[in-house]
Amino acid sequence: MQLAIAKRLCLPLGKQYPQAESTDLVIPVTKPYLPDRKKLARYIDGIYDRHWLTNNGQLLQRLTERLEDYLGVKHLLLVSNGTLALQIAYRALGINEAVDNAPAQAITTPFTFVATASSLKWEGIEIVFADIDPKTWCLAPEKILSKITSKTRAIVPVHVFGNACDVKFIDRLAAKHNLKVIYDGSHAFGAKYHGKSLLNFGDATTLSFHATKLFHTCEGGAVIFKHEEDFNRAKMMINFGITGPESIDSLGINAKMNELQAAMGLCVLDEMDENLKARERVWCRYQQALPQSLQLQEIHEDLDYNYAYFPVVFDSEAQVLSISRILEENSVFTRRYFYPSLDTVECLGQYALQPISNQIASRVLCLPIYADLPIESVDMIARIIGEALS
Repeated sequence: MQLAIAKRLCLPLGKQYPQAESTDLVIPVTKPYLPDRKKLARYIDGIYDRHWLTNNGQLLQRLTERLEDYLGVKHLLLVSNGTLALQIAYRALGINEAVDNAPAQAITTPFTFVATASSLKWEGIEIVFADIDPKTWCLAPEKILSKITSKTRAIVPVHVFGNACDVKFIDRLAAKHNLKVIYDGSHAFGAKYHGKSLLNFGDATTLSFHATKLFHTCEGGAVIFKHEEDFNRAKMMINFGITGPESIDSLGINAKMNELQAAMGLCVLDEMDENLKARERVWCRYQQALPQSLQLQEIHEDLDYNYAYFPVVFDSEAQVLSISRILEENSVFTRRYFYPSLDTVECLGQYALQPISNQIASRVLCLPIYADLPIESVDMIARIIGEALS
């Protein structure tokens, strides 16, 4: 399977790439992409000239238009971070409303960043965990079906590491049971399914533009809505519910993105193609250099992948801990992403254990990947892992 993925996603196996002149002394698991500083300065000069720092400024409007065009989406709403993006989506779609005087339920995955689940609990929505597919690591469709009750109001799947969920099955299931679907697409920026944006599925898809993401605004996020009326409702929510200089029509919050964030986003977007090509080069070199016995995520065959992460699953948790320690001794820093499985996190509540999620979470390790990671560093990391395994 790994060889097939390499042939489909990467340049020919064995191809040599230009070597960087030197490697960093320390290799972090990720490094925020910093665009051309002079270009950023020009955007900031404009902010100083206009004295407009927030409240739907010129740069925010420009970034909205450019992102809709780049991603091939409509009804994109920029917000101040990815967690608020989730919370706004839940409220705009009404899934936080009680059912028979009891909290509404939403089905989601335990194999994700904590914000996917904690944002539900914060909004008073009861979390229902379903297990994941052992190969794709996204929500297993058959597990979702078994969790639906009379109180279920939504499904919140995650495109884990940028891999596509079974979007067609999930959308059909939601339509049958009259459920809303909010995809957490924090890792799926630019990913395409059957040649179209993966972000167009469901009633809404949220994005995180945190500094460590493929595309970022330092901090930030977005919600992409299927329906214009939901978009308009959310747009009012993120500005305190204000509809005019002297009118407040609904309960709201402050979730607006500011002009400095938008300036960074515009600069990063200007260099997006170069960033993606560089990450693809690193991703493919890992694919070629690592031992073929390692378990990798099975990427959906109809997905144009974005090379956002490089997760690896080892044989045991002990092996993960040993290899991460050896790498750290060589100044290479990895992350057990996502660990722990959220069904074991006490502050979220008490839940039945989801066995596959726990198995993958205990054995997964994300390797360093960022645009300017030298190829010789990738080869060194692969060599260390290979020697440790042997």
